[in-house]
Amino acid sequence: MATTPERTLIRGGLLVTAAEEAPADVLVEGERVAAVAARDSEAARSWARSGAEVIDAEGHYVLPGGVDAHTHMEMPFGGTYASDTFETGTRAAAWGGTTTIVDFAVQRAGESLRASVDAWHAKAEGACAIDYGFHAIVGDAVPEALKEMDALVDEGITSFKMFMAYPGVFYSDDGRILRTMQRAAANGGLMMMHAENGLAIDVLVEQALAAGRTGPEAHGQVRRELLESEAVHRAVRLAQVAGAPLYIVHVSAEQAVAEIARARDDGLNVFAETCPQYLYLSVDELARPDFEGAKYVCSTPLRPREHQEALWRGLRTGDLSVVSTDHCPFCFKGQKDLGRGDFSKIPNGMPGVEHRMDLLHQAVLDGRISRRRWIELACAAPARMFGLYPRKGTVAPGADADIVVYDPSAEQVLSAATHHMNVDYSAYEGMRVTGRARTVLSRGRVVVDRGAYTGAAGHGRFVRRGLCGELI
Repeated sequence: MATTPERTLIRGGLLVTAAEEAPADVLVEGERVAAVAARDSEAARSWARSGAEVIDAEGHYVLPGGVDAHTHMEMPFGGTYASDTFETGTRAAAWGGTTTIVDFAVQRAGESLRASVDAWHAKAEGACAIDYGFHAIVGDAVPEALKEMDALVDEGITSFKMFMAYPGVFYSDDGRILRTMQRAAANGGLMMMHAENGLAIDVLVEQALAAGRTGPEAHGQVRRELLESEAVHRAVRLAQVAGAPLYIVHVSAEQAVAEIARARDDGLNVFAETCPQYLYLSVDELARPDFEGAKYVCSTPLRPREHQEALWRGLRTGDLSVVSTDHCPFCFKGQKDLGRGDFSKIPNGMPGVEHRMDLLHQAVLDGRISRRRWIELACAAPARMFGLYPRKGTVAPGADADIVVYDPSAEQVLSAATHHMNVDYSAYEGMRVTGRARTVLSRGRVVVDRGAYTGAAGHGRFVRRGLCGELI
């Protein structure tokens, strides 16, 4: 098994972080960044003479490794499990230049929060190619679970997710949400919310099925934009009552962005993410023939294309702080087809952990965001939001040596035939993008290099996170 070299010099590249762009060389000692120096400076020349192992980054960007703060490896849903394990999913993430994920430990009704976290530790330990952390899903907010939240914060699990959707599965009512938010306000945790009005959606699902609308396109019709924005508004006001910070996951609708912008204009600690699928795909995908639309069933759902401009604008203005993937893959054959004849039984989720960095780089080339904003959204902001910064999310002395040597001119066609995620389709099949991770280091160890995987299961470690670093 490959080992981490004592000294590595990354030489000749353009260092791009959320704060700066500069020609610079990076010295890595063991698992950490030791120093950064201007190219051709005396310090950089001395490193080159020191016998360090050299990685040539000429003509490439040198980036912090990506931080994907929303993944679901081995996630149970709809009678099946997400098809990526922690081993396959983190390996695919590394291929795409992501070097840290934060996954979700799921508490079920009647189960303690502690038991759910322990179960996810057991799944991930010894399996991950890159570093990982956990959020805790509070699915049963009984008094004992609320007490357990305090201990989890002390152990570096500092964010808690709840669902306003999926009655009978993950759903929590407003009273339980408020009590959990009050606990988070007291212990410093960050509340995360899946904001859709699940009770109202279930009425529309029942009516659609009764009317014979059973195909995947009905999924986008019943999960209405207004039922997302209504839930965002309600979550914001509950968090305001509790005095808790709030992070809205997978925002997809223009009206929801407006609710978040209003809350932020009022000075509230309200943050939100969106995902590449909402930026590049639309509700039209759900109408693909031969049940192919099932590949694109996720919640919140894909929206009409006109919503995309509001999402891009929110990313530029800061009303949307992070781009995560909500990576939750289910194979088309044997999993998505569980919903043939009843769209409500299609497992909700899409693959994407491998392509986030490249899709956002394409947005740079398309003039949607700047280079530094790319790194802010994909690396620095998620690291700060979830208590990982400056250990993760930047290239600076003392940071973990999670570094990507990125080829900004490499052209690729996204396809299930070439991706490394354990799923039988690509949501972006045939899409051409420019830019690709050439060499990926995780804590100083090269895990991907020039089209070869050199990492190993078990290299990745659990990362204890601090509190949210974005609070005002």
